[in-house]
Amino acid sequence: METSFVIAKFGGTSVADYPSMVNSANIVINNPNVKVVVLSASAGVTNLLVALAEGRDIEVRSQHIAKIQSIQYNILEQLPENPALRTEIDKIIANIASLSEAASLATSPALTDELVSHGEIMSSKLFVEILKEKQKNAIWFDVRKVMRTDDKFGKATPKIEDIKQLCCAHLKSLNSHSIVVTQGFIGSESSGKTTTLGRGGSDYTAALLGEALNATQIDIWTDVAGIYTNDPRITPAAKRIDEISFAEATEMATFGAKVLHPATLVPAVRSNIPVFVGSSKAPQEGGTIVYNTNSITSKLPVFRALALRRKQTLLTLTSLNMLHAQGFLANVFTILAKHNISVDLVTTSEVSIALTIDTTGTNTNGNSLLTKELFDELSTVCHVTVEEDLALIAIIGNNLTSTQGIAKEVFGVLDDFIIRLCCYGASTHNLCLLAKSNDAESIIKILHKTIFES
Repeated sequence: METSFVIAKFGGTSVADYPSMVNSANIVINNPNVKVVVLSASAGVTNLLVALAEGRDIEVRSQHIAKIQSIQYNILEQLPENPALRTEIDKIIANIASLSEAASLATSPALTDELVSHGEIMSSKLFVEILKEKQKNAIWFDVRKVMRTDDKFGKATPKIEDIKQLCCAHLKSLNSHSIVVTQGFIGSESSGKTTTLGRGGSDYTAALLGEALNATQIDIWTDVAGIYTNDPRITPAAKRIDEISFAEATEMATFGAKVLHPATLVPAVRSNIPVFVGSSKAPQEGGTIVYNTNSITSKLPVFRALALRRKQTLLTLTSLNMLHAQGFLANVFTILAKHNISVDLVTTSEVSIALTIDTTGTNTNGNSLLTKELFDELSTVCHVTVEEDLALIAIIGNNLTSTQGIAKEVFGVLDDFIIRLCCYGASTHNLCLLAKSNDAESIIKILHKTIFES
């Protein structure tokens, strides 16, 4: 094992086309400590594959497949003539066509995972050839040999010990003499069927492999030069955070910041592996390093960042039977669990519960989880009201529950807005507000100006 062992992950925009792949390949080449490269699908490909997996008529299928082929061929055609690689890509495209035809007849989570996995397979095969073109010893490795998961298709749970053992058996020896290029996002269950880790799961793959291979750092290359106090597209005055703790970064990812997948930091925290986030378009600009709190050189601020999560659905469950009753909450949450509903935020009063649904990392939204069967069962114990088109604004920081003046500083500037729900006190790292989607960006801008620009 090398003294320094870096796993580099590149997102969809970093492998979107030939110039982007070349930029990413140069980053790998310029850092001799990079031993394993984890890739997302080329930008746009996964969305097209997900649409095909939902079942489309033949005309739409043909259009989507043509777009996928065009994205990959635009990269392929700028490489030196390689008949074998072209044949491989053609076979993958043909398999996509076959699976999408099957999906038009009957969809299933397992079929969806098999279909959407092809994006990462194509991008990783193309990337190997770009490294070889630059005279680097690179090999393609199918991550499904080591990324063992359960069979919950769509958002599978990794089997940590199995992954470690399989990495030792199949992957560890390869990276000692070659740059290993593999796929993010996908894995396989015990019988060999393809699974996925949920949208954005390539970050998670890199972290899991980093943990299994005892990496000294995980580099996440995306389209922004680090983690900012807010999305610069919403607040141009957003500032980059050069150092951030695992706890702060996890909160940001959980509450909607797109830079990191929410699960990414779990393996890194377990193994105390620093995570770097930078832009593959401008690596010279530096980025953000995510550390264990003990490694942070500067004092942790009360307010660190703002995050926004759109498309939130609020359920209000009301029943007079709640009043002074025992077991009502347990009954409600048992019903929700039975229908695979993961609760995100929750507040209660004497006779009602208000909650939002956690859809992080899935290919669905809250509305699609609200089935007639769920409503029928809930209606036997309470009255259900549904509110849609909401957005979650999260204020991320440190010691928020033990710092005076927090409520005044936050709510004092929000007089013009209706705050539908507030969660504060359960965590020292966040204060969450639920508001109308149309108001979300205005709230973010006002809070950012008050907290970070004044």
